[in-house]
Amino acid sequence: MESSPASLAELPVVVVGAGPSGLAAAAHLLENGLEPLVLEAGPQVGAAIREWGHIKLFSPWRYNIDAAAAKLLEPTGWEPPRATALPTGAELVRDYLEPLARTPELGDRIRTDHRVLAISRGTRDKTHVAARAGQPFVLQVAHSGQVLQLQARAVIDASGTWGTPNPIGSAGLPALGEDHPAVAARLLGSLPDVLGAQAARLRGRHTLVVGAGHSAINTLLNLAALRREDPATRISWAIRGASAERVYGGGDADQLPARGALVQRLRRLVEGGEITLVTEAEVHALSVAESSDRESGVRESGGDPDDDAALPALEVALADGRRLRADHLAAATGFRPQLQMLRELRLELDPAVESPRRLATLIDPEFHSCGTVEAHGADVLAHPEEGFFLAGMKSYGRAPTFLLATGYEQVRSIAAHLAGADAAAAARDLNLPETGVCSGVGAPDPEESPSCGVPEPSSPAQNQAQMPASSCSSPAPEPVAAGSRIGASTGVLHGRTG
Repeated sequence: MESSPASLAELPVVVVGAGPSGLAAAAHLLENGLEPLVLEAGPQVGAAIREWGHIKLFSPWRYNIDAAAAKLLEPTGWEPPRATALPTGAELVRDYLEPLARTPELGDRIRTDHRVLAISRGTRDKTHVAARAGQPFVLQVAHSGQVLQLQARAVIDASGTWGTPNPIGSAGLPALGEDHPAVAARLLGSLPDVLGAQAARLRGRHTLVVGAGHSAINTLLNLAALRREDPATRISWAIRGASAERVYGGGDADQLPARGALVQRLRRLVEGGEITLVTEAEVHALSVAESSDRESGVRESGGDPDDDAALPALEVALADGRRLRADHLAAATGFRPQLQMLRELRLELDPAVESPRRLATLIDPEFHSCGTVEAHGADVLAHPEEGFFLAGMKSYGRAPTFLLATGYEQVRSIAAHLAGADAAAAARDLNLPETGVCSGVGAPDPEESPSCGVPEPSSPAQNQAQMPASSCSSPAPEPVAAGSRIGASTGVLHGRTG
């Protein structure tokens, strides 16, 4: 049965994903008088962030809390964390997302264990443009072993990219053998808990980190901390570029000081020989070595087949014929959006970045860092499928330059547009920190004066919670302690530079 405009208006706006951008979207929809319904695939809000909860963000709290969300939290007695503190992923969930999800306004509007499988519209496929006009969206959703069908007046997909990492191989394809079970036993994922859950497994062993973005920096620094505990721990780092200079980026000129300090620490570790850098490394194939010996980095074992140390070494064949051996491999090769569930929607995506076409020119990592991305909203994020928007990390496709503050501005604008407040939707007021780390931009001229720190919000209308500001004379972000599991994560978990 076709829906009338009245019945369409009574339907909720479905938000896919209960991470920071998804919950912020729900808060802004409520602020604009619209009814949100948040569908989260995981068992709890912030499910993806919980998987990297051991990592600290290098953007302080002041950039990580949405203004509309803060308004919902304030009446509950919630106290915002110190503006200059650097939260871990676990703290972001515990001190922000969980309290937000418990607010009276959002609590009954969030459905966990609801995985969206497909989205379409009306009763026809996407080739029937006229027949679908003005019809409700139709979502097929997996829940408790069943598939449900829900309707929505609009859809905001803020489901992120954590579940779809890029393959290890070159040309965007899996390396030969990457999916073999024996190889998989040696792969650590994008952000292994090096100093926590996996410390015993990695201590005294040889780990190869592949990639040159935020995840790689996190893992390398934590492995270096593990090496201080056990000098037998060996660390290799493989990048596609001919040099790591682009990874080191802005250094002391980075306006997120913690991030600049991290990459300079990484540089010192490489130059000091504690991390072996392998450049121009295009991974062609992965296999299990035929023999295991000390030279391959595999420690002899008593023979227990369930003991990780008993497994043979991982052999990594590079495209130029070089071969590397290691006990474990951490693939920090970035992420890509899961687009299969959107196949029945009329999308306009950039063919390379896989973001909305108009956004791609603003975020292409070949040209932009986090701080050089212009504020953008509903007009840039719109698709031919009216009422559907990608937001948050997923809106950036394969680009690694996303900051949480950007996602909050996106969903503020989208909610205003859906409510018919297009003047508010078109307003732009976002001030992001400059950096040379998030993208492939080169390191700055050493003669230039570095910034004193994170820039001030430009006005109360800016879409970040108005927390105590830091400046040159204000307290700096918390210092980075040696061995702490701080990382170069912005709420972004990846990068593809190098």
